[in-house]
Amino acid sequence: MTERFVSNPVGESADVAVTEAHPEEVDAAPDPLEEFRESLRSKPGEWFVVHTYSGMENRVKNNLENRIGSLNMEDFIYEVHVPQEDVSEIKNGQRRMVRRTVLPGYVLVRMELTDESWSAVRHTPSVTGFVGHSHQPVPLSLDEVEAMLAPSIIEASQAPSQQKAKQVEFTDFYPGDSVMVVDGPFATLHATITEINLDAQRVKALVEIFGRETPVDLSFSQIQKD
Repeated sequence: MTERFVSNPVGESADVAVTEAHPEEVDAAPDPLEEFRESLRSKPGEWFVVHTYSGMENRVKNNLENRIGSLNMEDFIYEVHVPQEDVSEIKNGQRRMVRRTVLPGYVLVRMELTDESWSAVRHTPSVTGFVGHSHQPVPLSLDEVEAMLAPSIIEASQAPSQQKAKQVEFTDFYPGDSVMVVDGPFATLHATITEINLDAQRVKALVEIFGRETPVDLSFSQIQKD
C-alpha cells in the first residue's frame, strides 16, 4: 500500500493524500474446492458408505437424521449426505433441469464408529448394511470423499451461466460398449453402457462401486470409448 500527494484543486495550501492499492494486494476470491478440502480435514469423524434400497436414499437420510436426534447420537453421527447433481433431460419435447442421485443405492455418513452409532445407522429403515465388513466397515479416504462430494460443491459455487450442460453433436456409443468415465465422481472407472438417450445426450451404464455393479446416469461428455 502506498500514498501519493496531489495539490488541492481549489487552491488551498493543504495537499490531499491519495491511497493507492497495488493490484497484488487485492484479495483473491476464495477457491470453493480448497475451502471444501480444508473443511474435510478439520471436521471430526470419518466417512462411511451405507447401502440402501435404490430410490430410498433421501428417505434413509431423513430417517437417520430423525434417529440421530431421538437416540441422542449427535456427538457420534455428524452428517448424512446423498450426493446429487443437476442434469438436463428432454421430456415431452421440453428440455429441463432435474436433480438426480449420483450414487443410487448409497448414502454417505460422517460419524465416530462405536457399537451404538453403528446400530443407529444399521437399523435405520431401508438401510441394508455398511460397505465393507458387516461390523467393521471401512471408512473412505479423504480423496474418495472429495471425488464424490466435490463436484456438487463446485457446481453450487458456479454462476447459472456456467452450469449449462455440455453438448455434443455426434456420438458413436452403443449399448454394450465398454467406456472410461473421464469426468465427475466416477472418473477413471470403467463402465458398460446399458441404455442411450440421444435427445438428452446421456447414457445409463453399470459401474462397479464398492464391489458391486451399480447403475449410474452419465452425460456423453463424461465418457470416452476404451
